[in-house]
Amino acid sequence: MTLIKSISGIRGTIGGKPGEGLSPLDLVKFTASYATWAKQSAAKEKLKIVVGRDARISGEMVSSIVVSTLVGMGCDVINIGLATTPTTEIAVTGENADGGIILTASHNPKQWNALKLLNNKGEFLNALEGETILKIADAEDFNFSEVDDLGKVSEKDYTDIHVQHVLNLDLVDIEAIKNAGFSVAIDAVNSVGGIAMPALFKALNIKNIVEINCEPTGHFAHIPEPLPENLVETSEIIRNSKVDVGFVVDPDVDRLAIINEDGTMFNEEYTLVAVADYILSQTPGNTVSNLSSSRALRVITEKYGQSYTASAVGEVNVVAKMKATNAVIGGEGNGGIIYPSSHSGRDSLVGAALFLTHLAKSGLKCSELRKTYPDYFISKNKIELIPDIDVDAILVKIKEKYSTEKITDIDGVKIDFENSWVHLRKSNTEAIIRIYAEAGSMENADNLAESIIEQIKTLI
Repeated sequence: MTLIKSISGIRGTIGGKPGEGLSPLDLVKFTASYATWAKQSAAKEKLKIVVGRDARISGEMVSSIVVSTLVGMGCDVINIGLATTPTTEIAVTGENADGGIILTASHNPKQWNALKLLNNKGEFLNALEGETILKIADAEDFNFSEVDDLGKVSEKDYTDIHVQHVLNLDLVDIEAIKNAGFSVAIDAVNSVGGIAMPALFKALNIKNIVEINCEPTGHFAHIPEPLPENLVETSEIIRNSKVDVGFVVDPDVDRLAIINEDGTMFNEEYTLVAVADYILSQTPGNTVSNLSSSRALRVITEKYGQSYTASAVGEVNVVAKMKATNAVIGGEGNGGIIYPSSHSGRDSLVGAALFLTHLAKSGLKCSELRKTYPDYFISKNKIELIPDIDVDAILVKIKEKYSTEKITDIDGVKIDFENSWVHLRKSNTEAIIRIYAEAGSMENADNLAESIIEQIKTLI
């Protein structure tokens, strides 16, 4: 059993003893702590909170406990049921709510679930807000409402509202997509993407939609993280289906991977690159991605004479940097598209609609469009450490060793070389250092990562 309490939310495996897994008692404690923080933040007692969930097997159970706990804390709840993460974010502002809770463990396997916590802007909480909630939970410093002050529950389906929100975006060209006559495939890994993504494609006048794993049963047909090694069968189906493009989303639909018409991977790092290319061609402005994302976004940004900035890893950090730099597009290299003209959260519906517009206007096949972008390859590694090793001291020594190179230390240590980079981050939950390296070939990326790993072993 595992329970991970972090500033970004509470996630864990279902079952076990309280405090060891995501048990019903833990769900009550952390939901009540969130409601307490929200009341303090809003400076009022009567709150309106949106709750949405993905299609995990545990989702109905978790949702019933969370909703009832919020009612017990005196909060009125708008339960939007099966809904993507971005749908829930949009619902918070759409309903003028005081916050929201998304019940999803994102790309984690089916035994996991989580509470992802939103503020009144439909955005994830910052570090200080998350720490405050954890302190409230540790002290169990919350009070439930008396009978006359209990909250009420209303239900509302927000998927169609989200789809219409996407259609209303100025840079989503419905006519261009219709005229292209696309055939599209979507793998929704048996979660809420199976509801939202086909609805979007139908609204975009796409007639031929190949649905793969679109029944929202929560029994994931493959490992739910949309990485190439988990999509071998999906790629084969897409190649044999003769579609123009295939999309894959994770269980809560905030990560978007693209598969070319020939079954090859567009590469999830390039979802953001392609969408940014289209946005910048129409709307000059700055871009942001996190330190572990591909250099290709910077190359595309500078092609348009605009400025690229890197943020610390984590959606909340990307959003903060985007606001600080007035970025017109940003996100994360894991396929997360953040388009401020829509809302400040990763959104696969927005990403897919913008990509299809870009593909339609380009007149190219999907694989041909991918070839228009510079090739970079990322090697993702980690080195396990014994708990008493001073990871910070190791990172300082690595930084000193490469002091003549461009160093960024807002989140671990990133070393930028002329044609490559390496990023070292310590985990907040495990005794490991994550080591990401990018170069012009996978061989060079692997070699760079291995070189750094050997240096770390020497320091240890």
